[in-house]
Amino acid sequence: MKASKVLLDVRPDGVAILTLNDPEHRNPLSDEGMISELLAHLRSIETNMDLRALVLTGVGSCFSAGGNIHQMQRKEGMFAGSAYQISEAYQASVQQIPLILSRISIPTIAAVNGPAMGAGCDLAMMCDMRLATQTAQFGEVFVRLGLVSGDGGGWFLLRHLGYQRAAEISFRGRPVHADEALELGLVLEIVPDNALMEQAISLASEIAAQPPAAIRMTKRLLKMAEKTELPDYLAAVAAMQAVMHGTDEHSEALSRLIDKNAKHG
Repeated sequence: MKASKVLLDVRPDGVAILTLNDPEHRNPLSDEGMISELLAHLRSIETNMDLRALVLTGVGSCFSAGGNIHQMQRKEGMFAGSAYQISEAYQASVQQIPLILSRISIPTIAAVNGPAMGAGCDLAMMCDMRLATQTAQFGEVFVRLGLVSGDGGGWFLLRHLGYQRAAEISFRGRPVHADEALELGLVLEIVPDNALMEQAISLASEIAAQPPAAIRMTKRLLKMAEKTELPDYLAAVAAMQAVMHGTDEHSEALSRLIDKNAKHG
């Protein structure tokens, strides 16, 4: 039986762990099988209201090497055919990943266990937060291959770093190593290799312990803040807050806090 190229594990606390599982080929994001499995899992995560946080990582020493350069050279898979066919292949496959991740309303954490190059870098940037090992590096290296980021990496890099730094990294096609990534704010924390998943799951579990509807709405509002004028944003906040005031999780949280304060009063 052929091994799955993407593994999904759901913990009892509602934390989902999604693992790229083709270490022999450095977890390529141009492989049709991997993309298909990844999209299927992401779609199931998107609609599963029992989930509370998502950790995304890779098997082996590499998070993801991005596109398979040998497939590019041989014009295979999503790189085959006319310019129109390649454009359609990108839109139907790898470009669906950022679209689905942008809609997923639970917090997402990339546990970057090694190099995240090209589309692999972009995949990490699509997550809400990133933890990395010392061996991790982030490579927006498309210009080195005479390419642009076909899955929208520039959109994410610009929002994380601002125009000038995103331009410098993209135009030079240079990898950003873990220490610089931390300094630039691309990663939240650098952790030892053997503690990466433990730390990522711990962070995800802490988030998962919060009231779930409040977390989902908070993420939606943070995403809205990137592209919404303040008056419209405040109107949305007022509407969502009004909904939250009527929820059981709000009432239960208030009761717990009042009881706690009474005990310590």
